Amino acid sequence: MGAGIALGLTVALGGAVIAPAAPARAENTQVRDLEYWLNDYGFTQAWTTTRGAGVTVAVIDTGVAAGIADLTGAVIGGTDVSGLGSPDGQTPVGEGSEHGTLVASLLAGRGTGEGSGVLGVAPEASILAVSVAFGTSDSTLSNDDQIAAGIRWAVDNGADVINMSLTRNTLDWPPSWDDAFLYAFENDVVVVAAAGNRGSGTTEVGAPATIPGVLTVAGVDRNKGASFDASSQGITISVAAPSEQLVGVVPGGGYVQWNGTSAAAPIVSGLVALVRAAYPRLDAAEVMNRVIETADPNGRAVPSPIYGNGLINAAAAVTAYVPASTSPEPAALLEDWIRVHRRADTEVEPTPQPVTQEPVAPQEDPALPAPSVVAAWLPSPLTLTYITVPLLVLCGFGTLVTLFGIGATRHIQRIRSKR
Repeated sequence: MGAGIALGLTVALGGAVIAPAAPARAENTQVRDLEYWLNDYGFTQAWTTTRGAGVTVAVIDTGVAAGIADLTGAVIGGTDVSGLGSPDGQTPVGEGSEHGTLVASLLAGRGTGEGSGVLGVAPEASILAVSVAFGTSDSTLSNDDQIAAGIRWAVDNGADVINMSLTRNTLDWPPSWDDAFLYAFENDVVVVAAAGNRGSGTTEVGAPATIPGVLTVAGVDRNKGASFDASSQGITISVAAPSEQLVGVVPGGGYVQWNGTSAAAPIVSGLVALVRAAYPRLDAAEVMNRVIETADPNGRAVPSPIYGNGLINAAAAVTAYVPASTSPEPAALLEDWIRVHRRADTEVEPTPQPVTQEPVAPQEDPALPAPSVVAAWLPSPLTLTYITVPLLVLCGFGTLVTLFGIGATRHIQRIRSKR
């Protein structure tokens, strides 16, 4: 990996390392009780129509661990694009290697029985595990090139949706991503990306969430308000989803509670899977339109750089009447961007004479909330910290892994030691 890459792509992921002490246990049935978003955001209602069967979601991440009871039957294929994992993408790799398993469980967890284990928002959708190695120089491919290769593989192997719980931590992206994302859009694939976590200084949304045509996800807290810890802001945000006190499964067994837009993104990817299952004839643009148009402003002015078009509403997205989209197709949006911004290789045409216009007063962004108590415990962006907090459980604080180092942070809390 070149020096330039070694300091820049952030995975909206946490180095979820657990302190080696006995945490408080939670019974398997209690885990399901912690999944507040299933009811609060309309998923249980949406399941009366569909649970996502027949839709395939590629999780481009650190790999999805094999042998997880909550994911039995969910992972139907995969690959490794780093050269460090297993051919099926089911060997977690790189820094924060548990991240992909956490993401997959939120998206398409099957549970472990009636009322027990983690149930994903699209529990009958299928997963393709695409493993990428972040935070290491051992791979022969840069992280940027791994991402591009992962997208192409996912498209070629039947993905209807691609989840990207990662951020490059920069507004721009490499030219190799132009072709990869265009390939996905031209093949009618919906790409969902996390906005990133501002709690550790990632204040602006970064690529791939800045790429035209991508469905970008911001995060909100348990009370459906902006979270200092768990979401960056920007004009490209499409919708907001829960990103705090979320429960997922880690490799080797056990459940953790975690925060971050890396967790909000698979909730939206699962919602996209439900919409695609309910409306199999809709193209990617119309599917995205249903998710956006049925979002709940929750009393706020939208679109907003913090909430996008509002909070997702799974029941409405699956059942409500939504007029046809008038927006350009994702591929057209990206093609226009490429034509305008990659002009170095083309002849520059003369520009017309400037036209005098009345100045437009800038609009102020909504004020950011004050840092929470949890944020004060966050580690340095360059370290992983293990710490005990007075919660009757152990808390470890991981970081978002970057291609250029360690960036935004999310909080992870072990709630069960093993199965």
